[in-house]
This record gives sequence, structure tokens and C-alpha cells, in this order.
Amino acid sequence: MIKNALSQPGPGFDDPLAMLYACHDRVRHYARLVPRLAAHLAIRGCDAEAQQAASGILRYFNVAAPLHHQDEEDDLFPALQCCADARLAASMSRLQAEHDGLALLWSRLRVQLEDIQQGEAGLDAELAQAFARRYCEHAAAEEQEIYERARGLLNQEQLSAMGERMAQRRKTS
Repeated sequence: MIKNALSQPGPGFDDPLAMLYACHDRVRHYARLVPRLAAHLAIRGCDAEAQQAASGILRYFNVAAPLHHQDEEDDLFPALQCCADARLAASMSRLQAEHDGLALLWSRLRVQLEDIQQGEAGLDAELAQAFARRYCEHAAAEEQEIYERARGLLNQEQLSAMGERMAQRRKTS
């Protein structure tokens, strides 16, 4: 059975770093669901369960993932620029560039998932594996290289402002 929902409530905007971590948990969940969907399609075809999984993946990566990337690019990374050493600055630059590569992968995968959502089977298993692997590796790198450092570098005022902007972004999207 393919599950596409997470049942745990997440942290609030008062702890934006915890929200970013929680988003990565959901990123990993939905990214890993893609190759599972490919395997499901190979065995059971494009049944209602496959269509529902495709809908959940599409919803997450069309709405939540872009907001998450925007949280990082518009709020977290700029907040860290003032206190970033060369290593942190290089990590932020590399990881921000990876967002573009992930978006390109997503654009290829999205078309196939939209077809599945409409009842037409067909998911490139290699693309599904690459998408899951790259997204999970990217999330792990952000956590290790950026988020852990941010906890020690950003003060409560910066974190509060970041959380407020993240909340506002979701109200306007």
C-alpha cells in the first residue's frame, strides 16, 4: 500500500529552523514515494492507489517544496550571509544552485505524474530513483552544512523575523 500523507503535526513558525527540518522530513517522504510508485505501477498498473499517490506527490512538490526553497533562498541564506565564513558561503551557494537542478528534475517528473493522476500509467523508474536520491542527499547536506550552523549563528530576533516572513509567504500563496 502506498501512503502519501504524514500524520504528525509540524512545528510552528515560532521555530523556523524546526519547520525547515520538518519540511525535509516531508521532502524525504514524498521523494521516496516516487520510486515506490514506479514499482507499484509495474506490478499493479495505474489503479486508484497509484493515482492518489501521484496526486499527493504533485501537491507537495508543486506547492510546499517551492515555498521551502523560497524560505531558504529569501530568508535563511540571506540571514546567514552577514556571519558566514568562506565554507558556509560556499555551501549556501552550491545548495542554492542545486535547487535549480532539482526543479529541472521535477519538471520532467511532473509531466509523468500528471499523466498517472489522469489514469495513464508510465513512470521512468531511473528518473524516479534519481529524483529521490538527489532530493534526499540535498536535504541531508542542507541540514548538516547550513541548518546546524544556523542554530549557533542566528539570534532569536533574526529567527522570529524569518518565521514571520515564512508565515506571510504561505498566506499569500
